[in-house]
Amino acid sequence: MTPAVLSEEVKRLIRSGAERLIDDPEPFIDGMMEAITAALEPGAADDAILVDALRRANRSNAMLWARANLSDPGAPVPPDLGPEAEELARYLARRGFDDLAVLAFSAGQTAAWRLWMSLAFELATDQALLHDFLDASARSLFDFVEATLAGVAVLIDRERDKLRSGVHAERLATVSMIVEGQPIGRERAERRLGYSLLGAHTAAVLWSSADDPDLPALRAAAEALAQSAGAERALTVQASSASIWAWVPGAEGPSIPDFVSALDEITDVRAAVGPTLRDMDGFRRSHLDALVAQRELQTLPGDRRSVTYDELQVVALAIHDEERAREFVARTLGALADADPQLREALRVYLREQSNATRAAAVLFMHRNTMLARLAKAEELMPAPLAGRTLEVALALELIHWHP
Repeated sequence: MTPAVLSEEVKRLIRSGAERLIDDPEPFIDGMMEAITAALEPGAADDAILVDALRRANRSNAMLWARANLSDPGAPVPPDLGPEAEELARYLARRGFDDLAVLAFSAGQTAAWRLWMSLAFELATDQALLHDFLDASARSLFDFVEATLAGVAVLIDRERDKLRSGVHAERLATVSMIVEGQPIGRERAERRLGYSLLGAHTAAVLWSSADDPDLPALRAAAEALAQSAGAERALTVQASSASIWAWVPGAEGPSIPDFVSALDEITDVRAAVGPTLRDMDGFRRSHLDALVAQRELQTLPGDRRSVTYDELQVVALAIHDEERAREFVARTLGALADADPQLREALRVYLREQSNATRAAAVLFMHRNTMLARLAKAEELMPAPLAGRTLEVALALELIHWHP
């Protein structure tokens, strides 16, 4: 399409909008991702790896389009088919989300246009300038999204061709069948995976949020998981360029302190570990629980890099109704809910250690007398004595610990 001839004033306005987007992209990206996740089916919307890949791709799209319009306002923008688009195409092809790219890009385009229009009304007060501003932006944005989507479709087709052959494709397909509950015999699955599905397994999701994920670092994390479980190796499947699914055998499961210690030495890798469960169904359920733990970890404040489902399972069950969860915490803890977090943490660890002050003090590296003083202060702040309410108080403390 031949670009319209724009006045210098319209070009200036487009450049101003592009600068605003480049300087503060996150509200723009957040708005796009909110619309995209709302448009996805539940199974896709709950896939943390997919959502992360979509966010990376849309952030890259927005920045490329904004920079191009900063340089040459209203001109055609070449499609964004860089590493982020390739990663998204790879994951869509591997997970079989055939029509999801069109849905996601359409929802993202609608949200992007709505946000850009809001910005346009802030920048342009003259009606004629606003008309030309929006017309030129629409031509540029819609053509860019259409070309990018067409390019991603080609990338998806290429990835599908790659997946039709190779050990990795067979392994991913087999794991996907087990996880999704599709019919596949245990012996056949074992042959394809080179891994016994009898006995106990512990699943983990290992991923990186770095702009340039380090695959060897992800593999090193999988090896550390195996070593912490006393296993010769882990079964691994590369779910995307930024994540690996792993399983290790063993009835005892991995030593979480050993694994966390090893993970601290590996840069930019995060981990969510499922419970240790038995046989083929345990293989499946441990992985699904690891995905739940991954989603929870990504919502937590701070820079915590690992979590286990066992730490979060009660919270994961209780947090579905957030309003009632907040009411429960406020009702159960009273003034303690807004008090010094050290008081809540002392009581939380004390209850986790089966009301043993000595063990709780050791866990928190404090003197036993300090622990006893904090417990006494915490109980003073609660609306009712701790005796007879330990279960309710423990749950409320876990909820506020993981979702402050």
